[in-house]
Amino acid sequence: MSNQEIVLSVKNIEVIYDHVILVLKGVSLDVPKGGIVALLGANGAGKTTTIKSISNILGTERGEVTKGSIEFLGERVESLGSNELVKRGVVQVMEGRHCFEHLTVEENLLTGAYTRRATRKEVHDDLELVYGYFPRLKERRRSQAGYTSGGEQQMIAVGRALMAKPSVILLDEPSMGLAPQLVEEIFQIVKALNEKEGVTFLLAEQNTTVALRYATYGYILESGRVVMDGDAAMLAENEDVKEFYLGMSGGDRKSFRDVKHYRRRKRWLA
Repeated sequence: MSNQEIVLSVKNIEVIYDHVILVLKGVSLDVPKGGIVALLGANGAGKTTTIKSISNILGTERGEVTKGSIEFLGERVESLGSNELVKRGVVQVMEGRHCFEHLTVEENLLTGAYTRRATRKEVHDDLELVYGYFPRLKERRRSQAGYTSGGEQQMIAVGRALMAKPSVILLDEPSMGLAPQLVEEIFQIVKALNEKEGVTFLLAEQNTTVALRYATYGYILESGRVVMDGDAAMLAENEDVKEFYLGMSGGDRKSFRDVKHYRRRKRWLA
């Protein structure tokens, strides 16, 4: 990743909830321009907390970054409000497909453009761009969002983020609760947005198999620490990753940090 322009850099952050619960323990990661970077790990590993640290919404859950720094385009941003971060081009799609259930699909999408100073024509053109990637949403544009399927609500959430004209999208657990066919569809759209629109993605995902197929680089978290990182293709072929995260283990699982190669990995835990 050394020759690529880094747009988002997390440096040795520590996160504490309720002033006492240490959740992240020195997490560092880089997101290159035009990349799809995956945050991988089991439930509770710290993926969502890392995403929320970057988007500056930890305060709503009694959490705070107590050490380290977060930089976007070379500037520290951990003290900025989340709305200011959106204006700068970093938008989070939260876990759980949050949408305004009482609004129509199209009204939900239009809320994504609220922070922009855009003409009516620009907003209309961007809406058509979203419908181009999500034709199902165009078919249901007048439907109340609360009555759409889980997959359609995930599309609404991603489409609404696109309406803010982001340079980076933080995508939290996009596969959660979706059928495998829909998961593939969502990830294919992520790949298309990355390649055709130049959107950079940092995505937190439990489905390691799918994430590594579409990502360019990956970080594996366990118990609030990064225990391994590397090119997605390399991680997918790593024997320890196969055993602990790709469901190819022949016996009982231990902690990832207890496997035979752990001593060689201590540099990731420094």
